[in-house]
Amino acid sequence: MDESPIDGFYSVIPAGGVGSRLWPLSRADAPKFLHDLTGSGQTLLKDTWDRLAPLSGDDRIMVVTGRAHRAAVEAQLPGLADHNVVLESEPRDSTAAIGLAAAILERREPGVIIGSFAADHVISGAALFRAAVADAVAAARAGYIATIGITPTESAVGFGYIECGAPLAVEGAEHVEAVASFVEKPDLDTAKRYLAGHKHLWNAGMFIARADALLAEIARNKPELHAGLVELAAAWDDPATRGPAVDRIWPRLEKIAIDYSVAEPAAAAGRLAVIRGHFAWDDVGDFASLAKLNTAGRSGELAILGENARVLSDASSGIVVSRSKRVISLIGVHDIVVVDTPDALLVTTSEHAQRVKAVVDALRLGGSNDVL
Repeated sequence: MDESPIDGFYSVIPAGGVGSRLWPLSRADAPKFLHDLTGSGQTLLKDTWDRLAPLSGDDRIMVVTGRAHRAAVEAQLPGLADHNVVLESEPRDSTAAIGLAAAILERREPGVIIGSFAADHVISGAALFRAAVADAVAAARAGYIATIGITPTESAVGFGYIECGAPLAVEGAEHVEAVASFVEKPDLDTAKRYLAGHKHLWNAGMFIARADALLAEIARNKPELHAGLVELAAAWDDPATRGPAVDRIWPRLEKIAIDYSVAEPAAAAGRLAVIRGHFAWDDVGDFASLAKLNTAGRSGELAILGENARVLSDASSGIVVSRSKRVISLIGVHDIVVVDTPDALLVTTSEHAQRVKAVVDALRLGGSNDVL
């Protein structure tokens, strides 16, 4: 297998979001991507860097993150070049983050192909991942906006789905298909039908395209947003103009996910291609998925995360995440979720793990920002 960087390819890592379904572990000042959630000994962000560096080279990885996280991100990624750090003054969703990266890189290197990959996903199977990205880059060279969909392993209702259409003939790629449609998170019966039909993939939010093609799609669908991004990019590489431009333009940019501004309309117009990813993938969206990830899906086991966790367990299963010095004792409880931090304790079950976000919303409405 060729392990040299892919010619003309630039990786973009949007490192934003709090991961509120992983509260109280994930906080505004320590979001999900800055945690080791797999026991690998390094953060999800560093895992993402290590996965992308062989594909694009260390000097061709851009990270888009919040101003508050700059020091932590740079500490995690010593190979990250200063000019490849793009700081958001406040979150404006994925179109603004990825679109700004595309606009900056297009000005620096016209015709560049970029790939956007989340900072907080877990992926294994390096050869399979590289093969999917290489096919996506080939599709991008052919003029498509490409995405990598994940072959479903279960009838999950927590993901959006990509409906695959007809095969596409793309030079340099073996397996590229048209995207027939994007589908919102389905109910269980629909998800079961998708799994059985083999035409739907999980949407993992990976997008690969020529930067100019991505920007053109934003311009078609969100012209005001596109204009703001292009104006920002024009000022970005001059420190004298960057700050004033960010202060003036960034707060006015529309908040919209790239799925809606780019992927859905591109699919409807026949400009979106998909590559089936056969590697293992998990977005670690809640504590139920974190428990499954750390027990390799084996039922009846207890996952324990925390460098100095003090856990006693008798006939119990689920997950314990400890960030305190307390002894945690579990007796005869199943699919339990316990997250113990110095200032907040969460106790729920895997079945109700998705409801943690509602707790965070309630705390925010109640003004308890000190624990968020």
